[in-house]
Amino acid sequence: MSLLPELRYPSVPELVHAARGLAARWPGLCSLRQVGASRAGRPLHLLSVGRAARAVLVVAGAHANEPAGGSTLLALAERATLERTLRDGVSWHFLLCADPDGASLHVTPAPRDLLDYHLGFYRPAGPEQPEWSPSVLPPDRLPPETRVLTGVIDELRPYLQVSLHGTDLGGTWVQLTRDVPGLAEPFAKSAARLHIPVEAGASDAAGWTAAGPGVHVMPAPGAGAAYPSMPDDARHSTWYHAHRYGGLTAIVEVPMWASDLVGDPAPHPAPEAALCGLAERLRRDALQVERVFAEAAPRLDGVQGPLLRAARWALDLMPGLAEDWAGTPPADTTRAYVGSVEAFARRLPLRAAAMLLRVLRETDDRAAPLVQHLVADWSSAFADRFQARWVPLAHQVEHQSDTVVAAARYAREAGM
Repeated sequence: MSLLPELRYPSVPELVHAARGLAARWPGLCSLRQVGASRAGRPLHLLSVGRAARAVLVVAGAHANEPAGGSTLLALAERATLERTLRDGVSWHFLLCADPDGASLHVTPAPRDLLDYHLGFYRPAGPEQPEWSPSVLPPDRLPPETRVLTGVIDELRPYLQVSLHGTDLGGTWVQLTRDVPGLAEPFAKSAARLHIPVEAGASDAAGWTAAGPGVHVMPAPGAGAAYPSMPDDARHSTWYHAHRYGGLTAIVEVPMWASDLVGDPAPHPAPEAALCGLAERLRRDALQVERVFAEAAPRLDGVQGPLLRAARWALDLMPGLAEDWAGTPPADTTRAYVGSVEAFARRLPLRAAAMLLRVLRETDDRAAPLVQHLVADWSSAFADRFQARWVPLAHQVEHQSDTVVAAARYAREAGM
């Protein structure tokens, strides 16, 4: 029997309930324990399957707005109990949700469309994200969720850590802190079988080495960043913590809605003009949100909280990012890369507006209808421009879990 609830994204309490059920059914094989607590006191749970010293660690819920990972984690945990070959000399460990506080604020268990998704949107500011905080904060200011995650890595010393991520609209791709030879082929076959486009030019991995379509290897520490304005650097995140023990991290991204615009590897005919146009779009849309923010600020005096901090954080990123895009385009710029940047240009202001809207609604502010209109229009235009099509949750989970299993196999075979 599947651990997954009906076809929707499970909440953190549902994840914990399912994990407890698995541990109860397999008491000699599975265990569930609390490994720490969040800033708000919510427990962080680790489900373990098997006792072998050689370990795989799977992390879900690092970004609150990327909910597929919880469903995938449950599917992987069930596979690890039922498929003996997965446990051949390997134990599997599952951090059920790296950010339960964030998960409590993002509300889209079964989104019907991009508007529905954004009306419940929340993604923390960078310093409050468990995986990213080490890239923007000194060690003595890291949030407890980050310390829990690095503590679990220190305890398990996994040869492979997998972080389950997702995107609202686009394609699938993998980011690796070290190459995993052989992974690109099963990844591509899984995506093709399930009709999920491979994001051939993911802007998140701009300038990185490609081990195959959609499989990107992070540059070594010290290499220049593709977007110099961005304050966070993946090479200073918790993804690199496993390297202390000879391990590596794979980040597996899967879309909620798919678009073929991010999968075209053909060269773009006019990349400089296209990217400059997208930089101008980002500036223009950001300015609309900034104007509302400034006009409402006196009425929001004294209002604080994670939604407002996150909206402000997103807005502050946009001017520098626009400057990065308006510079010299990367060599061999593809249509897929420009498509990925365009999705980013539409996504960032929309997210800031969506989180601001939630604050304005909570305070019954008169600017709420204007921002509601922006969020609705931008969500519709985003979906229309990218010809968005829903990826069934079962397909999101199957592709992500199959990629994780392949990464564990090929990393082990490579002696990692």
